Amino acid sequence: MESLIKLLNQGIKDYNIATKGYQTAEQQKYLMNLGGKRVRPLLALMSCEMFGKDPAAALPAALAVEVFHNFSLVHDDIMDQAPMRRGKETVHQKWNSATAILTGDVMLVNAYQLLQQLDSDVCKSAMELFSTAAVQVCDGQMLDMGFENKSHVSIQEYLDMITLKTAVLLGCSLKLGAIVAQAPPTFANHLYHFGVKLGISFQLQDDILDVYAKGDAFGKQIGGDILSNKKTFLLISALENATGEEKKLLDFWLRHPNPDPAEKVEIITSLYNKLGIHQQAKTMMENYYTDAMDLLAAVEVSTDAKKPLYSLAGKLLHREN
Repeated sequence: MESLIKLLNQGIKDYNIATKGYQTAEQQKYLMNLGGKRVRPLLALMSCEMFGKDPAAALPAALAVEVFHNFSLVHDDIMDQAPMRRGKETVHQKWNSATAILTGDVMLVNAYQLLQQLDSDVCKSAMELFSTAAVQVCDGQMLDMGFENKSHVSIQEYLDMITLKTAVLLGCSLKLGAIVAQAPPTFANHLYHFGVKLGISFQLQDDILDVYAKGDAFGKQIGGDILSNKKTFLLISALENATGEEKKLLDFWLRHPNPDPAEKVEIITSLYNKLGIHQQAKTMMENYYTDAMDLLAAVEVSTDAKKPLYSLAGKLLHREN
């Protein structure tokens, strides 16, 4: 794992150098250097290595995924008016919205330029997969934004949204690595669906952490989803489960035009606890994780070759930030 992280970090450093002539160079470097877990590009490298190919061959694909992911984050932050990302000011907050939009636009183009560096015998398949995932991620964001104006969102609608917005890119990352390694299509598809299931589990954990994480570890505003009335798994479940006085209290705080932030977070969190929402979310998260592990087990390579993926998946499930 350490060698893959070193390879990825050097690749990001080289990417930052390559963008020095751009008007958005400072913003791109700032965004790329915010860090984070960089799970998606690591998955591409790990998948490639798992099938016995030099992971450096998948580095352009891994970087393309990371650059695209950061493009989506900078635009999402504008739409959400988020003040922080990974414990630092968001790009639009540090500069302005126009600069952030253009930074994201350039990064999207750069992602495709990176993919063009792949060997010609795998480049077309990689581009097709990546393009499909890119559209799905944007569709997922559209659904997410549309939820703001919907009076009722079902659990299934929410799961469909996070599958597109979050999970397909993890699946894409893994399958890109398999494509570069020219793995059997059946196993490449198993890895794709493993990534999707893992991605759903990852997002459910993110919903949980928004409410229950320790502030210093999370890097984002604790209770931010509560304050924005964001329709997460927890809120949707609470709306479906609350009755009587609990429902009245929940509706009151969702409609309050100018609530005290700390009080709102405290009361909504207490309602979640009373309704057992935290445990419901954890159970759903663990079920998707189990499904993901079954798909990984079906990939016919040695157990040792799969160990890094098992390890990373376990860390994602038990993370605190």
